[in-house]
Amino acid sequence: MSLVSQGINMKIAITKTKLSLIVSSALLIAACSNQKNEATDNMADLIAPIAKKVPHKMVIHNHTRIDDYYWMRDDSRTNPEILAHLDAENDYTAAQLKHTEAMQEKIFQEIKDRIEKDDNSVPIQKGDYYYSRQMQGENEYPIYVRATDFKGNNLEVLLDVNELAKAHDYYQVSGLSASPNGKLLAYGEDTVSRRIYTVQFKDIASNTLLDDKLEGTNGGIVWGNDNKTVYYIKKDPQTLLGYQVFRHTLGTSQANDEMVYEESNKAYYTGISKSKDGSSVFIWHSSTEASGVSVIDASNAKALPKKFIEREEGHEYSITKMNDWYYVKTNWQANNFRLMKVNEKNLGDKSKWQDVIPANAAVKLEDYELFNDHLVYQQRENGISRVTIQQLSTGKEQTLSFNDSAYSLELYGNNKLNNKALRLYYASFTTPGTHYDVDLTSFKKTQLKQTKVLGDFDSNNYASERIFVKARDGKKVPVSLVYRKDTFKKDGTNPLYQYAYGSYGSTIDPYFSVSRLSLLDRGFVYAIAHIRGSEMLGRPWYEDGKKLTKMNTFTDFIDVTKSLTTQGYGDKDKVFAAGGSAGGLLMGAVVNMAPELYTGIAAAVPFVDVVTTMLDESIPLTTNEFKEWGNPKEKAYYDYMLSYSPYDQVKAQDYPNILVTTGLHDSQVQYFEPMKWVAKLRDYKTDDNVLLFKTDMEAGHGGASGRFKRIHDTALEYSFFIDLLNKS
Repeated sequence: MSLVSQGINMKIAITKTKLSLIVSSALLIAACSNQKNEATDNMADLIAPIAKKVPHKMVIHNHTRIDDYYWMRDDSRTNPEILAHLDAENDYTAAQLKHTEAMQEKIFQEIKDRIEKDDNSVPIQKGDYYYSRQMQGENEYPIYVRATDFKGNNLEVLLDVNELAKAHDYYQVSGLSASPNGKLLAYGEDTVSRRIYTVQFKDIASNTLLDDKLEGTNGGIVWGNDNKTVYYIKKDPQTLLGYQVFRHTLGTSQANDEMVYEESNKAYYTGISKSKDGSSVFIWHSSTEASGVSVIDASNAKALPKKFIEREEGHEYSITKMNDWYYVKTNWQANNFRLMKVNEKNLGDKSKWQDVIPANAAVKLEDYELFNDHLVYQQRENGISRVTIQQLSTGKEQTLSFNDSAYSLELYGNNKLNNKALRLYYASFTTPGTHYDVDLTSFKKTQLKQTKVLGDFDSNNYASERIFVKARDGKKVPVSLVYRKDTFKKDGTNPLYQYAYGSYGSTIDPYFSVSRLSLLDRGFVYAIAHIRGSEMLGRPWYEDGKKLTKMNTFTDFIDVTKSLTTQGYGDKDKVFAAGGSAGGLLMGAVVNMAPELYTGIAAAVPFVDVVTTMLDESIPLTTNEFKEWGNPKEKAYYDYMLSYSPYDQVKAQDYPNILVTTGLHDSQVQYFEPMKWVAKLRDYKTDDNVLLFKTDMEAGHGGASGRFKRIHDTALEYSFFIDLLNKS
């Protein structure tokens, strides 16, 4: 709920509480340290906010925990005392970093100045039109357009998000989708950053909104083939879980919509999409260790979903339809997945499924695209992604080649079965994002666009490496590195910035970043540690970093830090680390386990109160995460999670300098997790290093909306690290 909606009286109450909290905190600290009584006019600039303690007893498995800051757990986001404390933390952070404001502005400007202001995406064909996104001048938001051909003829504006965003502090558009006949446009809008969207419908020709409005959705819709039936997912307002699929007919009230599917198992996420041939609506059922698909006839406005096959514990799969055949990417008897096909008359009989891309214990099948006479499949071997084009009629194959030793590849925009070319996106640490069309017959790559980097950027000034670091249990951890050639000597004098995520099987490939140049040009070596919990080395690499093996994620990161400094990639006294969300959990665990290794840490929207959150099924996403982290209602998982939970493992010791950031409206990691963590760290830490906590009062998990606003967050983090470096 927006603070504005609480009215003037609420604002007055917040202000009074805030002032009271700041003054009382300042007096308490002054008394405890026997400082002289000084004027309190600028105490908010000098004194870290001290949160009150209200012991809260929690007992499970005959084990008792006392949480002094449990009172901060208030998802109303209107509690005056909590908002006052967050404001006080923001004031303290601003005061502590005031001397870096010039540096923040400098970094903001140099990043912004590298970005081409007028920047259009590469058009993607869908139906009879080519759709793209335009960024213009100082605009924060895109303008969505379409044309009748790739060159942009007969261009028309579909949606100017800048105009829509004017009335809001936060604004996000999701799920733009034109009707099959191209006459109507649907889109979701979120003005709070809780990822609960209202879907609007627009008549493109008249540029007017329809009366239809779908509230409480996940932001996307799928059109039926009659141009008036749409399918959408409704979210639970408490858990924010999208679990109900509704069918809406344009021109009718949402109250009359028909629920065609309801997910009863809270461990599953629900998604919807349309088959490439347009014949079917797919309902996706996805949990961490199992999945399923239900299929609806897109041409029948009364059709009900049919299960593709019965769900099986441990079976993960996805499907694509072409004519009478379904292609199935599956982990059935294939830990690293394989591609199979089955005729629609034999769906439920897996003995009739036929191998297309066989299982390979050393190679993970990641993605694939089907065309009328071609199959394109993407695999990962030893951490490197590759794309192969196969002609279905002849079996002839060609694997695409690229210049960099490590890179990012993504297949996108391949919406038609009769395409003659494959669309893909390519980037590396030193190669800006590049879009290609690859001829499916000749395999010739045609570059459609490469992101322009303004200023004096020259890719030849930078170099990247890919190395392996031996972890404490003997496993070899891949590490991707990039640095500026003329500032790197490999003599152990460079500052090191180390990043990782390490959860959900999410693999962070080397990618190009214009903002990262601000670090590299100042002599930083930038490293991505591809720790366990990702799928960089296939599915087993992920499984060795989740649930009861999660500790490997943290020790891998620590071992990479030690190895990089030993090998001369970084100065052991100039190591900085960063991570967000589950990567923020990583940061929290690492500073508890090996605080002496790091000069500075940045933790964004950090998932740090692991045990308490995973015991509370009313919190968004908790039930979906049991297969990732474990269910602490089972003692084995409780004990293990407790052993690394950053909040529970805070202890009396020296900690590095820490910057924590969050968003008040975060829908994934609630703001009170980092709020509690910072309060407890302030109470326990034995050092004089800075601990700063900044809450964006208008944003959620993804940070500020707007392309330039986000740069301020990056500039803040970089300035925090560079300031520490200058003091070292």
